[in-house]
Amino acid sequence: MADAGGEVAAVPASGPTDGLGNGAGATPAQPNHPLSRKLHKILETRLDNDKEMLEALKALSAFFVENSLRTRRNLRGDIERRSLAINEEFVSIFKEVKEELESINEDVQAMSSCCQDMTSRLQAAKEQTQDLIVKTTKLQAESQRLEIRAQVADAFLSKFQLTSDEMGLLRGTRGGPVTEDFFKALGKVKQIHNDVKVLLRTNQQTAGLEIMEQMALLQETAYERLYRWAQIGVGQLCNLSSQKWLRQVKEPQYFSVIMCWEMSHNCECRALTQESCDVSAVLTQAMEALQDRPVLYKYTLDEFGTARRSTVVRGFIDALTRGGPGGTPRPIEMHSHDPLRYVGDMLAWLHQATASEKEHLEALLKQVTAQGVEENIQEVVGHITEGVCRPLKVRIEQVILAEPGAVLLYKISNLLKFYHHTISGIVGNSAATLLTTIEEMHLLSKKIFFNSLSLHASKLMDKVELPPPDLGPSSALSQTLTLLREVLASHDSSVVPLDARQADFVQVLSCVLDPLLQMCTVSASNLGTADMATFMVNSLYMMKTTLALFEFTDRRLEMLQFQIEAHLDTLINEQASYVLTRVGLSYIYNTVQQHKPEQGSLANLPNLDSVALKAAMAQFDRYLSAPDQLLMPQLNFLLSATVKEQIVKQSTELVCRAYEEVHAAVMNPVNAYKDPESILHRSPEQVKTLLS
Repeated sequence: MADAGGEVAAVPASGPTDGLGNGAGATPAQPNHPLSRKLHKILETRLDNDKEMLEALKALSAFFVENSLRTRRNLRGDIERRSLAINEEFVSIFKEVKEELESINEDVQAMSSCCQDMTSRLQAAKEQTQDLIVKTTKLQAESQRLEIRAQVADAFLSKFQLTSDEMGLLRGTRGGPVTEDFFKALGKVKQIHNDVKVLLRTNQQTAGLEIMEQMALLQETAYERLYRWAQIGVGQLCNLSSQKWLRQVKEPQYFSVIMCWEMSHNCECRALTQESCDVSAVLTQAMEALQDRPVLYKYTLDEFGTARRSTVVRGFIDALTRGGPGGTPRPIEMHSHDPLRYVGDMLAWLHQATASEKEHLEALLKQVTAQGVEENIQEVVGHITEGVCRPLKVRIEQVILAEPGAVLLYKISNLLKFYHHTISGIVGNSAATLLTTIEEMHLLSKKIFFNSLSLHASKLMDKVELPPPDLGPSSALSQTLTLLREVLASHDSSVVPLDARQADFVQVLSCVLDPLLQMCTVSASNLGTADMATFMVNSLYMMKTTLALFEFTDRRLEMLQFQIEAHLDTLINEQASYVLTRVGLSYIYNTVQQHKPEQGSLANLPNLDSVALKAAMAQFDRYLSAPDQLLMPQLNFLLSATVKEQIVKQSTELVCRAYEEVHAAVMNPVNAYKDPESILHRSPEQVKTLLS
């Protein structure tokens, strides 16, 4: 350890020591010995946790580079000199700072003096201009108030007044165009008219009333101009068609007259006189705006309908007489020799024209939101198509009254019914004149058709033909069934609604079949039983086969089948009687059926003895070997092989039944036949087997 003079005190060496510096033979040091305490303190010191010590050692290591006795002795002096140098350097630096601060202080003092001078001068100027400042402040406040009032006035004017351009658009010139800006201005007028009602609930009632009156006048002026334009605008499309006509006029001397004619027809709703008109968006907006004035709206629609009516009439006449552009398609009148096509082409043209006119109206009124738009469309379409009713009616009447034949009349009737149903879906108003005209023509054609059928039926009854030798259907029956087949074929191909077709079908069948059945009955009244039954079966069979191809005939087919079966029973009985007569069993069978027990035995009756029975059985055996040879000639005249086969089969069953009764009577001991097995050597079962 170093003492106060910087030297380390020497520890006396008084003999051997241990590790703690104590003599080997000395006694242990006292715990409270000063040196021992210091030593223990040094040994217990932890330099890692002593930051100040570490910083001191780091500073010491910067200049204490040699650990010698001299340097240790001079350490204090080195430290003091180093500290003195640092302080001198600090003083030098702060001297420069002091000088800078003094310079700044002088500048601040100068600035303070300048500010005081300026303050005094400003105070003097303020005292001199105090009145001017007060006046300026008042004027600025007044200017702000006036600016606010100007903004309020501008906002009021923009809210409740129109600009000069908008006023010019609404008033415009008589022939000036109507554009989108016109409708914007008109919409603004409506908005102002509605908004001004707020002013009437405030203290500004006078201004509100004046604005409302002004807007009302502007609205009336705008609507009047819009209505006139709606007429003039429809005239622009008229000019297109008139210009087309003008191009066809080459003579200069007529030009001025034609121009005058064109100017007189310059009307927008009247202008829609082309066959295909394009409704502009502006005209659609005009109709939307005019809905607020129902009278003007109605007048415009009427004008539109009148213009389109003349167009449709002219187009219909052109289609009839001139045809399409360049002659394609050909004029409808060219097909007047073909009644069905002639009527069909006219109705097809009207159907297309009606649909087009409805589309034009829907395009014109697509933005109209008022109630009853659909009714308006139907009413105007009915008015437009009313003009063609007269020429259509005249031509269809000529076709119908010419009586082209029952089949054609029926086809025309169905065609009229179909187009009535189709056009009613477009017009929607059953009271429309076009629908009424078509319905009248339908009823007329239907009436003439049934009159034709009735006339044909009356002719059948006036001169009834005798049945032909082959007992087949008469020529009158064949012709009438051919007529009926054609009528029913056209009926099935008709697109008329199902319920209407079924009602017509029942009436047609009643008008034709009942007279036919009566004619066949009268025609066969003078024939024999078998001939009459054969003729009736053939006639009824042909009627049945004709009706079986068509719908709605079930009831009539059942009635015909019942009548056929009644006549078949007659033929079956006649065929059985024919066979029994030819084989000699007819008399025997009739006698057996009529014989009573009290009359005695059959063997004692004349022509019923064993010899007669054996002779009859010989003929019966020949029949059994070739039953097809004993057929009535009338059966070969039957048109249906199935019916013939049915007659043969059931008549054979009757023959077998008759033989069975005769066999039972002969085998009965009461009838006193000797050796009956030798007389009738075949049993009924054997006979059935041979004839089956």
